[in-house]
Amino acid sequence: MSQLHKRTVLKMVALSAITIATLAACGKKEEAAPAPAAAPAADAAAKSEPLKVGFVYVSPIGDGGWTFQHELGRKAVQEKFGDKIATSFVESVAEGPDSERVMRDMAAQGSKLIFATSFGYQEYVQKLAPELAEVNFQHATGYKQSANSSTYDAKTFEGAYMAGIVAGAMSKTKTIGVVASVPIPEVVRNINSFVLGAQSVDPTIKAKVVWVNSWFSPPQEAEAATSLINGGVDVMYQNTNSPAVLKTAEERGVYAFGKDGDMSAYAPKAHLGSAVIDWAPYYTKVVQDALDGKVENGQNFWWGVKEGAMDLVKISDDVPQEIKDKVAEVRKGLKDGTFQIWKGPLKDNTGKELLADGQVADMPFITSIKFYVNGVEGNVPGAGK
Repeated sequence: MSQLHKRTVLKMVALSAITIATLAACGKKEEAAPAPAAAPAADAAAKSEPLKVGFVYVSPIGDGGWTFQHELGRKAVQEKFGDKIATSFVESVAEGPDSERVMRDMAAQGSKLIFATSFGYQEYVQKLAPELAEVNFQHATGYKQSANSSTYDAKTFEGAYMAGIVAGAMSKTKTIGVVASVPIPEVVRNINSFVLGAQSVDPTIKAKVVWVNSWFSPPQEAEAATSLINGGVDVMYQNTNSPAVLKTAEERGVYAFGKDGDMSAYAPKAHLGSAVIDWAPYYTKVVQDALDGKVENGQNFWWGVKEGAMDLVKISDDVPQEIKDKVAEVRKGLKDGTFQIWKGPLKDNTGKELLADGQVADMPFITSIKFYVNGVEGNVPGAGK
């Protein structure tokens, strides 16, 4: 067979194969093209906008106390929720018109949840809430709520009471003292709880208070602490935001407590313990609620030892074991509800009976305290005699 003939035969075979394949294809039922694969859930999540959460702080993060603990709470929720949220903060925001500007700016930048972490922001939160209805406001230590704002606080008086137990055992002069910030019920309640804790160990304990009218002013706090020490105080508590009181105690050879955060590193010898707030449990709850679209507005949340938001930590080795055991017993009672700090008999420092024997204070009583308990010198500023 010639090469030309071979090529002709091969072409015919090939054409026949193509014809058969084409006919077979014509007889096949046409199928719809497969639907495009659904985008992976991770891709959809990556494209969704994170919930923006803003935090407004009254003092520097480096205060070691109040604001430092809020910052730890912010970091905790950012770590927990990852790219589902985007947090931001502004520190050292004064309790005045500047706080309104900061919160308004946060909302303008897309924050849908704003934590205003100081009492003096209250009126500005209430002013902004109706204007910015799409934003959920959370105001720390306040008492006013609205359709899109709630208040929250830690039961700092529980930490103050446990610190008082230690103070009552460690004071040799039988005179303890408090460096106080501003005369609002929260602060007065803490002062009294500290004294009641001390008197549970030694009923003869007396107390002095010096007010600095500021949440964060280290020089004033140090000056107030010095004044207390010169007046015979040998164990101090504070309701201010810096470690200045502890540092002064260290310099003068007396004892003191850290407040809100663990301040043990600032005064290794003077430090008896720190009444620490953990905001992470509450912040986690609210952020999760916001992600789920079910923030509980118009309410007040007050968390303490029971919820893991308050404790006395780093109790000094100088403190006798029986006193540590007493603190542990009170902590357990606060956690399971079997112990009440504000329970009669209770008198103010004029001798007036406030709670009868066995009577437990209700919420309106506890949240509106404007008096000193028996044993505290002087009067609460602005409360009269």
